[in-house]
Amino acid sequence: MSDSVFVGIDVSSQTLEIASSAAAKTWQAANDTAGIEQLVVQLTGMKPALVVLEATGGYEFEAACAIQAAGLPVAVVNPRTARDFARAMGALAKTDTLDARMLATFARVLHQHPERERFIKPLADAQLQRLQALVLRRRQIVQMLTAERQRMRISHAAARPSIERVIEFLKAELGDSDAEVADHVQRHHAELAAALSSVPGIGAASVAVLLAQLPELGKLDRRRVAALVGVAPLNRDSGQMRGQRSIWGGRADVRRTLYMATLTAVRHNPVLAAHYERLLAAGKRKKVALVACMRKLLTILNAIAKHGSTWNPSLHHA
Repeated sequence: MSDSVFVGIDVSSQTLEIASSAAAKTWQAANDTAGIEQLVVQLTGMKPALVVLEATGGYEFEAACAIQAAGLPVAVVNPRTARDFARAMGALAKTDTLDARMLATFARVLHQHPERERFIKPLADAQLQRLQALVLRRRQIVQMLTAERQRMRISHAAARPSIERVIEFLKAELGDSDAEVADHVQRHHAELAAALSSVPGIGAASVAVLLAQLPELGKLDRRRVAALVGVAPLNRDSGQMRGQRSIWGGRADVRRTLYMATLTAVRHNPVLAAHYERLLAAGKRKKVALVACMRKLLTILNAIAKHGSTWNPSLHHA
């Protein structure tokens, strides 16, 4: 273990700050195709036991995929998780250099974790990389569209024609993006997409996010997939807090998608609707009941993906 090399990479839109447990100084690479290719050559020669990057709004995507394609293990961690680790280590200052060094230290800790493989990002083939990129772009368009609509509500009359033109443009782009995603899913994941879509409450956009961001669906048991997404209840027994359980961590994009799907499912899916009403009748708060339904919906989707089946209410009524 003492001879193993661990690498941390702090990601920004323009640069990658790299720290190695075997080097005294950090170094930089451009966060573009040429810079990433050069970095992969450097890392391949170092043969790190684990490379850790922080999720940074998609800026880490190309680097993580390229490093994985070279056969190196990569973990993409939640920024909050990385920051909490840094605070626990007494690192209160925040710079690119310090962050990269702390991620390298975090890589060593993750490597020793008994469930190390849970943190390793699955290697995406070319088809999955394309779908991930298309889904990411769709999300960006939706965010821009939401921002413009919010601006419309508070804008001066003189600015509204411009905002309206941008909104119309973004709506057209969203339509094109949806068509691209649908075409890709139909060509490469038609059977699984059809099975997942058979569940009331799961639409085309939800299916695309699940396929792109949760490739482990159907390959893990229900507890592990719930923990991966961040909908598994975790104990919060500390001090005066006893018996409190909450969800946190996991893949935020998948969890947001699952939340929106569950809002629809508890109205239109008879199994989820009945489950939700039973929880409310038992005295559960609405938010707690909704999270429990998110977990049940994910369990159903995981079972369908695992067995290649389609929606069957009689199998999921309990």
